[in-house]
Amino acid sequence: MPAPRRDDPSEVRLPPVLRRLKRAYPEARIALEFSTPLECVVATILSAQATDVGVNQVTTTLFQKYRRPEDYLAVPEEELQADIHATGFFRQKTRALRGMSQRLIDAYDGEVPKTIRDLVTLPGVARKTANIVQGNCWPEVARRDPDAGMAVDTHVGRLAVRLGFTRHRSKDADRIERDLVELIPRKDRHRATNLFIEHGRRVCVAKEPRCTDCVVEPLCPSSQEAGLP
Repeated sequence: MPAPRRDDPSEVRLPPVLRRLKRAYPEARIALEFSTPLECVVATILSAQATDVGVNQVTTTLFQKYRRPEDYLAVPEEELQADIHATGFFRQKTRALRGMSQRLIDAYDGEVPKTIRDLVTLPGVARKTANIVQGNCWPEVARRDPDAGMAVDTHVGRLAVRLGFTRHRSKDADRIERDLVELIPRKDRHRATNLFIEHGRRVCVAKEPRCTDCVVEPLCPSSQEAGLP
């Protein structure tokens, strides 16, 4: 049986792409640091338009001060804004954190829900955040939740486009997610997300992808090493 090539259909190239990325990044995992589902939600909300390193610096002290949803509502808005200021967009994020906390108290007895359908009802939580929280906190639920998908961030979107796994634009997250879910088996989706993110950070970077160092270059229809667009 001939080896898959870069011009083969997506469903032929996907399994070897994932195998190669797994070998290259056996320890690939989410970079945000948290120890509870609530901390995961908060860290992911704060990560919008911010680096994971910067968020982790903020949450090191934030999570010591704010341990329950009630804690985010017990302080003045200005105090919470100051505590998360370094992550940027701190006013919008403060509103999201307080709205999310109130929703948890009102609807879920202060506990973060486990299903995508419930998670996306939280202020500040869209599908990307919901998939991140579910996949990292309750992987067993993700494997049976009919609404579970994949978290499509900037790296996942970029790789999906370059690898030819979608025909949509890299910022078209919802449509890219639908394309990836059709291709990637449910059991592999969370791992694939982390692998794509790791590869996007290290090799398949936005401006100057390092195609000569890429483990999936022979399977990539966008390889600059092969002289492709």
